[in-house]
Amino acid sequence: MSNRRSTKLWIVNLISFILFIVLCSTGLLNWFVLPRGYQARGSFLVSLRHFFITIHEWVALTFMVVVAIHIILHWPYIKSNLKKYGIIK
Repeated sequence: MSNRRSTKLWIVNLISFILFIVLCSTGLLNWFVLPRGYQARGSFLVSLRHFFITIHEWVALTFMVVVAIHIILHWPYIKSNLKKYGIIK
């Protein structure tokens, strides 16, 4: 594997790890900490909850794109294993 390609893979892995941490943080924060429904009518926490939901959704979309890039960068390895096990010819 070339040094340039391994650098790209390392950067993609680092970005995906950071996005995964943000996804976990915003998901757990919305699930366990911020109140839902009628528990927080008219308070600042409702707008904060909506803000974190929006962040969570955009980070999830970005994470899916980065995972697709990760798979594309690993495609030669995936293809060689599929050939090795006779799944593709």
